[in-house]
Amino acid sequence: MQLNTLGLFVQLYSIRVPSLISLPYWAFQGCDASILLDSDNQNINTEIGSLRNFGIRKRESLSQIKTILEMECPGTVSCADIIALAAKESVFYSGGPDIRIPLGRRDSTNSSYQQADVHLPSSQISVDELLELFMAKGMNVEESVAILGAHTLGVGHCLSIVRRLYDPKLDMQMDSSFELLLRIKCPTKIPLSNLTFVTNDITPVIFDNQYYHDIIGGKGLFGIDSSISKHSQTAQIVIDFALNENYFFKVFSSAFVKLLSSNVLTGKYGEIRNECNKINHH
Repeated sequence: MQLNTLGLFVQLYSIRVPSLISLPYWAFQGCDASILLDSDNQNINTEIGSLRNFGIRKRESLSQIKTILEMECPGTVSCADIIALAAKESVFYSGGPDIRIPLGRRDSTNSSYQQADVHLPSSQISVDELLELFMAKGMNVEESVAILGAHTLGVGHCLSIVRRLYDPKLDMQMDSSFELLLRIKCPTKIPLSNLTFVTNDITPVIFDNQYYHDIIGGKGLFGIDSSISKHSQTAQIVIDFALNENYFFKVFSSAFVKLLSSNVLTGKYGEIRNECNKINHH
C-alpha cells in the first residue's frame, strides 16, 4: 500500500478534516502521537485530558486508518506519521497546497495532561508569546503568522471566546456587527453548552486566505486573530497574505513542515504502536 492512499481515507472522513488538521497544533510534545493515547494503567492522566485540549475530536478516525494500514503493512507506519499525513492531505483536499513532508516519525510511550496544561497556549495568548512559541519550533515571523492561517478551517467553541466578549478589561478590536453575532451565539459569560460553536471564517470548509481578509475587517474569532492584524511585527504580513493567496500557501507550507518536524522521535526512540490509543505491551 502506498502512503499517499491516506488521501483516499481523508476523503472518506472529509467531514472531519478540520479535526485532523488541528491535531499537530495541539500536540505540545511534538508530532509523536502522544495526544492519541487513552488513559490506562500505564498512562493514568493522558494529554487529551487537558482542558486546553477541549475541542479535539475524531481521534477514532486515525485509529481506523491505522487498522487498515496494519492489515496491509504491519508495524511499518507510526501513528505520528499518520497524524502528519492526515493533516497534510486534509489541507490539500480542502483546497490548500500539496505539501511534501518528511516521514519516519515514531510514537511516544508517554503522555501527561499536567504537562499539556502547562505548555499548551491559552486562548488569551499574546502576539509576542505566540511568536516566541513558534520561533522555538524554528519558524520565522512570517511563518508564525502563516501557521495561524489554519484557522481558515473549522469552528471555535464559546468556551474559547466568551472571555473576550464579556471581560470589560479586554480590548476586543472587533467589528460591531460581528461582535453582535458572537454575543447571540454565546450569550452568557459561562457557556450554556460546550457544543455551541462559531465558524472560524466565512469559508470554514475551504483552505484559503479568507481568514486574513476577515481579521483585517475586525472579524477575528479569537483574540490572537485580532491581535496579529494590529501588531507592529505582524500587521503587514497579514495584509500580504490577504492580497496574495499563493504567497500565503508558500509560507504556510514551509511553516507546516517545521511544525510537523518539531521534537519528533526517530531511530531507536519511541515505538511504532500497534493501536494508536495504546502503547505496545512488551
